[in-house]
Amino acid sequence: MHSVDISPWQHSHQFHSGNPLAETNTRRVIALTAVMMVIEIAAGSLFNSMALLADGWHMSSHVVALGLTAGAYALSRRFAHDPSFTFGTWKIEILGGFTSAILLGSVALFMAAESTIRFFHPVPILFDQAILVATLGLAVNIVSAFLLKGNDPHGHHPGHDHGHGHGHADLNLRAAYVHVVADAATSVLAIIALAGGRIFQWNWLDPVTGLVGSVLVALWAWSLLRQTSRVLLDREMDFGLVQEIREALEIDGDTRISDLHVWRVGRDQFACAVSIVTHEPKAPSHYKALLGIHEEIAHVTVEVNPCLGKESEPPFYP
Repeated sequence: MHSVDISPWQHSHQFHSGNPLAETNTRRVIALTAVMMVIEIAAGSLFNSMALLADGWHMSSHVVALGLTAGAYALSRRFAHDPSFTFGTWKIEILGGFTSAILLGSVALFMAAESTIRFFHPVPILFDQAILVATLGLAVNIVSAFLLKGNDPHGHHPGHDHGHGHGHADLNLRAAYVHVVADAATSVLAIIALAGGRIFQWNWLDPVTGLVGSVLVALWAWSLLRQTSRVLLDREMDFGLVQEIREALEIDGDTRISDLHVWRVGRDQFACAVSIVTHEPKAPSHYKALLGIHEEIAHVTVEVNPCLGKESEPPFYP
C-alpha cells in the first residue's frame, strides 16, 4: 500500500457550481405558465378560439420543457459528488436543454399543422374575450422572460449563436428562456390575428400568423439543438482555445503536440489531455504551468514522450 499522502495530487471533478437563483426562478415560471395554460385552454374551448386553444396546448408543452429544466438542475445538484460521473454533472443540464430543443421543434410542427387545418376549416371566434385572454398570456410570458433572463450573465438572445468566445451561456436556462420567448411570440401573433379578424374580418390572418410563428419557433429550436448537441458530443476541437493551447506548448520551437483533446466540463471550463513529443522532456508540471494563463482549463493531463531519433519512432504498419 502507498505510504505517502497523495491528497495534494487529487482534486474534485465537479467543475460547475450550479445556478440556485435560476433554479428558483424556473420553478416560479413553471407555476405561472401552468396557471396560464389552464386559463387559455379553458377560454379557447369556451370562446371557440382555435388561436387560444392552440396557444394553450402549445404552452402545456412548455410546462413540460420547463419541468425538464428544473429537473436537470435538481439532478445535477443531487449527483454533484457522485464519483461515477467522470467529469461532474454539468452535462445533465445540457441534456435538459437538448431535450427542450426537441420539444420546441415538435411544438413548431404542431403549430404548423394546426394553422394549416384552420386555414382550410375556419371557425367563428368570440374575438373580444379571446383577445383579452391572449393579452393576459402575453403579460405572463413577459414576466417569465424577465425572471429567466436575469439569471443568465451572458444575456443571449434566443437566436444568437456566439461563435468561439471563451464564455458560454447556461444552455439549460437558455432553453427555458427560449420556450418562454416562443410563448410570448405566439401570444403576440394570436393577438394580431384576433385583432385583424375582429376589425377587418381577415380570418385568414389567424392561420397565416400561426405558420409564421411556427417557422420562428423552429429556427430557435434549431439554434438551441446545435449548441447543446455540440457540447454533448464534445465537438469543440475547432474552438479558439485549442489553437491557444498549441501555441503555448509549442512556443520553444522543439516541443510538438502529437495528440490533443479539449472538451467542456462546465459552462466556462474545459478539460485538456495532451501528448507531447520533445528532444528535451521536462516534468508534466512544466507544461501545465505554460497553460496556467488559461484559467478556463480546469483539468490537464500531460503525457511526455522523449524524441531520441528515428529509433524512437513508433513502428509502421501498412
